[in-house]
Amino acid sequence: MVSVIILTKNEEKDLPMCLSSVTWSDDIHILDSGSTDSTVEIGKSYGASIWYNRFESFGKQRNFALDNIPTKYNWILFLDADEVVSATFRDTILDNIESADGQVAGYYCCWKMMFEDKWLKNCDNFPKWQFRLLRVGMARFKDFGHGQKEDILYGKVEYIREPYLHYGFSKGWSHWLERHNKYSTQEASARLSSTPPLKDIFSKHGSIRNPALKSRLSMLPGWPLLRFFHAYFINLGFMEGIPGLIYCINIGYYEFLIQIKMREMIKSTQSTMQHSEVSLID
Repeated sequence: MVSVIILTKNEEKDLPMCLSSVTWSDDIHILDSGSTDSTVEIGKSYGASIWYNRFESFGKQRNFALDNIPTKYNWILFLDADEVVSATFRDTILDNIESADGQVAGYYCCWKMMFEDKWLKNCDNFPKWQFRLLRVGMARFKDFGHGQKEDILYGKVEYIREPYLHYGFSKGWSHWLERHNKYSTQEASARLSSTPPLKDIFSKHGSIRNPALKSRLSMLPGWPLLRFFHAYFINLGFMEGIPGLIYCINIGYYEFLIQIKMREMIKSTQSTMQHSEVSLID
């Protein structure tokens, strides 16, 4: 069986949907970071254990869970409150961990991005891989951009190719834009300070290849427009109707925010260096 850990803060809207999808597990934990709505009460009503830690980053929050939450089982599935485990995803992960040899530290999982009850398969570059299912004691997390990725692995990582559902727009576009304005700052900083080596561009693993590509493509003039064009036309996002168009426009806008913040950070660094040189001369 699998223990489930859900990260939350003010998730009263999405949490019931998420919790309803994991009632097959008898070891559910909510790691909250200071909800002021009914998130905690909802969690308790589903029989989940409630834990608290101040949120600093996704990587640190997941590592806190690994270090401080006593799970019942040797496998942990990490979820966010706007994610839903389908029956086929559940069956697939249970089958995989049952047959996994002792060298498997965990699994990359992928999502179906859902918007207005439509799967945005084309314009969301499906599959996007997240390290979400791991064996206790065999992996850690580290921060990367606005999210996290696997770190300190004591074994190999394999793939769960059956997706779970991700309702990233459930709270409306105002919430999405507000959140991604913050994410874009973190992403801009990561792309400037943690540029992966050039060889990663040629990796067969999307979780390695994509960060290396984005760090370099972000420097291209017109990259946000290219990102929209790729998602909407090359990836056939236009086949997903109005939801696909809305999504592709906002993905291009997100890349625009990242690009202008990268430019701002570079200019700020240059200005600081120039002032330092002037001070040394004086």
